[in-house]
Amino acid sequence: MSKKQNSIQKEVRLSGVGLHTGNTVNMTIKPAPINHGFAFSRIDLEGCPIIEARAEYVTNTQRGTNLEKNGVLIQTSEHVLAAAVGLGIDNLLIEIDASEPPIMDGSSKFFVAALEEAGIKEQEAYIEEYVVKEIISYKDEKSGSEIILMPSDEYQITTMVDFGTKILGTQNATLDKMSDFKEEIADARTFSFLHEIEMLLENDLIKGGDLNNAIVYVDSELSDSTMQKLKKAFNKDKISVKSNGILDNLTLHWANEAARHKLLDVIGDLALVGTRIRGKIIANKPGHQINTLFAKKLAKIIKAEKRNNVPTYDLNLPPLLDIHQIMEILPHRPPFLLVDRILELSDKHVVGMKNVTMNEDFFVGHFPGAPVMPGVLQVEAMAQCGGVLVLNTVPDPENYLTYFMKMDKVKFKQKVLPGDTVIFKCELITPIRRGICHMQSYAYANGKIVAEAELMAQIARK
Repeated sequence: MSKKQNSIQKEVRLSGVGLHTGNTVNMTIKPAPINHGFAFSRIDLEGCPIIEARAEYVTNTQRGTNLEKNGVLIQTSEHVLAAAVGLGIDNLLIEIDASEPPIMDGSSKFFVAALEEAGIKEQEAYIEEYVVKEIISYKDEKSGSEIILMPSDEYQITTMVDFGTKILGTQNATLDKMSDFKEEIADARTFSFLHEIEMLLENDLIKGGDLNNAIVYVDSELSDSTMQKLKKAFNKDKISVKSNGILDNLTLHWANEAARHKLLDVIGDLALVGTRIRGKIIANKPGHQINTLFAKKLAKIIKAEKRNNVPTYDLNLPPLLDIHQIMEILPHRPPFLLVDRILELSDKHVVGMKNVTMNEDFFVGHFPGAPVMPGVLQVEAMAQCGGVLVLNTVPDPENYLTYFMKMDKVKFKQKVLPGDTVIFKCELITPIRRGICHMQSYAYANGKIVAEAELMAQIARK
């Protein structure tokens, strides 16, 4: 059953410290309209530039997933995005007055609480869900990290973590259904190893960190100089190592909290695909780099499949409009009438069909030894389908003619040959106004897209 998209009922604000800047960050999460997805707005910059939360904008995965568009940065985007996905939210505008959301306690807990406080609101549009039909994988041979996505009835994730250290060992975490995110995953805090903290302190890169927003695993001996730096950085009089190998002042929520946080990161990073996923993720040694590389690969696959999403129709059924009814609407006549049937027609789209035979007039002169349907005639056929769509809006279509105004983004993907059955699908980009029809058009044959174009036409009285 199709589910509706969700946003929030009202805007909600949070404040906290940015992990890498140490400055106070104010964040406002706002409702967003249908099909908006997730986006960040830098309200501290002129024009409040917006960066959509998409994999294509990932430029850096050092210490978090960082997005950049037109020179504008968003750092550490994953924890707030994971909270949104975990609560089944699709559309949000996240305004912040710095380059990074507040780190809070290093988990998604406070973002979940804020979104729940704002209230989840169902919207009047169905979600777009990518249903996984075959295994998709990505492996980094150098690190051994691998992500596999396989068919499943719902979005499920398993993470397997192994950093080659005795102190952390091997950990696994699994989320079987997203509705368990709040209870099972949201509170899992980020973690670091002592050697990483030392490097960050050396480079003055952890100004907003304290022992309450990162679990620090002590994987090397704690020297006096490091101890002094940690005391200063974390503003503590005393620091020690607990028996389980983590710095004190913090108690683990789960023995496998590291693996659960890695699962949280996977959810946040894969939010950048921009589409809900119905499939099972198995992530071995995940990290922001492989997560986002996989997100980029998956986004490309989804885009290609969407483009090649060939409509299927039972051509044995009676058409909505046969050739005689088409000729009552369109002014074109053979040999220039290039649509044989109309299969679907609404106020926003039309689907037509043409059987291409060797008897077509254009084959006489268009590569007679190797006949190919001319691309311009494929575009003309799409336009004639669009003509049916626009002429369907007037009571007396026989008194009108349709004229081309513009062709844009025209692409020819495959050859159309004698014997092919071509399906044309045209969808309005904007509502029809003053007889002007602006539409996205596709042509399909043999289970593939053969042509696509953005077309604009206008009807005028004879």
